[in-house]
Amino acid sequence: MKDIKSMTLAELTEEFTALGEPKFRAGQVYTWLHRGARSFDEMTNLSKPLREKLAQNYALPSPTVARRLESKKDGTIKYLWRLTDGNCVESVLMRYHHGNTVCISSEVGCPMGCAFCASTLGGLVRRLTPSEMLDQVLFTQLDSGLPVSNIVLMGIGEPLDNYDTVLRFLALVNSPEGMNIGMRHISLSTCGVVDKIDRLAEENLQLTLSVSLHAPTDEVRSSIMPINRKYPVDTLLAACKRYFEKTGRRISFEYAMIRGVNDTPQMAQILIKKLRGIAAHVNLIPLNDVAESPLKPSLPETVRAFQQTLEQQGIPATVRRTLGSDINASCGQLRRNFERENGRM
Repeated sequence: MKDIKSMTLAELTEEFTALGEPKFRAGQVYTWLHRGARSFDEMTNLSKPLREKLAQNYALPSPTVARRLESKKDGTIKYLWRLTDGNCVESVLMRYHHGNTVCISSEVGCPMGCAFCASTLGGLVRRLTPSEMLDQVLFTQLDSGLPVSNIVLMGIGEPLDNYDTVLRFLALVNSPEGMNIGMRHISLSTCGVVDKIDRLAEENLQLTLSVSLHAPTDEVRSSIMPINRKYPVDTLLAACKRYFEKTGRRISFEYAMIRGVNDTPQMAQILIKKLRGIAAHVNLIPLNDVAESPLKPSLPETVRAFQQTLEQQGIPATVRRTLGSDINASCGQLRRNFERENGRM
């Protein structure tokens, strides 16, 4: 059966016309879907025969909470969602003074193999559907009782590896008849899939592109991020320049601070040279400890010195706040622990 929640309002209207139903019914159903209805029976302004017809022709899957952890330090909530096929993905709700941000997953597992990330351990299981991405935002909001104003595609998976699904999700979540979350309130993170960055630039969406750079040299970056062997640093940065020229949107570069690997003064100077001429912001990220990885986080004083070096040379740099440290809010850890406990690995 067709996944009704992955349809745009225009597509849903076509479906209702084909069913011999008036167009306004499509709008009613669309509203119910984007309010979190888990069954057609909840749609009380539809006739019973119509609800039965919809149940016979369309799937309306929704996730359930497999595990929910809330930080006592800062109120961060981490969700492990069980999908209808039994697979699990993670979302994290983070509270900031400017609003609530939900970080969502785009795939079950990840094929990219970055050395510092728990999400990629075990590789890619499957890609998510648009409705499975939308549901992470919708049901996080409903379960927490907190309105979501910002979305970060930085959870499990590489969003640009699931390109068409991600584009449809963005259309759904941006829909005025749906959650109506503006593109400027959405960030998409990629490890550097250059051909898809160029394709995304042509869409000219006003979202924020976050590029996981993590090292300024091919030698170091290739050692921790296999994608660099296909798209070296200079090739990636050239794509970032093209993206800015097309969209006018400044690039955010994510840089996980890894002790003795990419955090030296020499690395800072190379990074400064590489980013000259790019409208960039560097987001320094204290590395999360992953049990299966030998990589360790930089010392706080090293992070501060690295930041100061960048800023003294005119490169805007911030250190990301560590949220949910008491609940292992870094991506991939909760899913992996849950699967280990349940004998799935």
